[in-house]
Amino acid sequence: MTKIIGLTGGIGSGKTTIAGYFASWGVPVYYADDEAKKILYRPDSCSEVLDALGEAAFTDGLPDRQKIASIVFNDPAKLAKLNSIIHPKVKKHFVDWVAANNDAPVVIKEAAILFESGSYKDCDAVILVTAPREERIRRVMLRDRTTREKVLQRMDNQWDEEKKAAMSNYIIENTTPEKAKENALSVYKIITSNVL
Repeated sequence: MTKIIGLTGGIGSGKTTIAGYFASWGVPVYYADDEAKKILYRPDSCSEVLDALGEAAFTDGLPDRQKIASIVFNDPAKLAKLNSIIHPKVKKHFVDWVAANNDAPVVIKEAAILFESGSYKDCDAVILVTAPREERIRRVMLRDRTTREKVLQRMDNQWDEEKKAAMSNYIIENTTPEKAKENALSVYKIITSNVL
């Protein structure tokens, strides 16, 4: 039976980097956020998003992620509506993906809102990637070429680190690349030794 390990962390924590380490060690990784972006552009999703958010969320007939973000991050009801469209489709896609990778003893599900979406309940264990708040803000401002205010707005839509840490089985501190890789390797050894 394949063990499902959730991998999450707040925006800018470096969870994708950590997921990359696990992938390089042979663990199949499902990038939930990437799949959600692909699902957003499917025709069935487009029509539902149009109904939920209106024309203002579209550019040239396709969902515009920047416009969607500016709509939903200021309106919890619309964010919940968007999530109710996308999350069930991601969940189904993930179930099919796990079935296709059922020969792997362990798989990783990397998701920014693993706890917020409730999908942590489908995991056998959860790894939380953390980094100091100011460092996370700096990383996202650089990566997304965005303002501090916009980063803080996105952070406000995620649970705080303490709440996530209390519900996680493993915590990887991503302060320096060397330390992060070392911490990831020790967690990798634990999760793979427990299933073999």
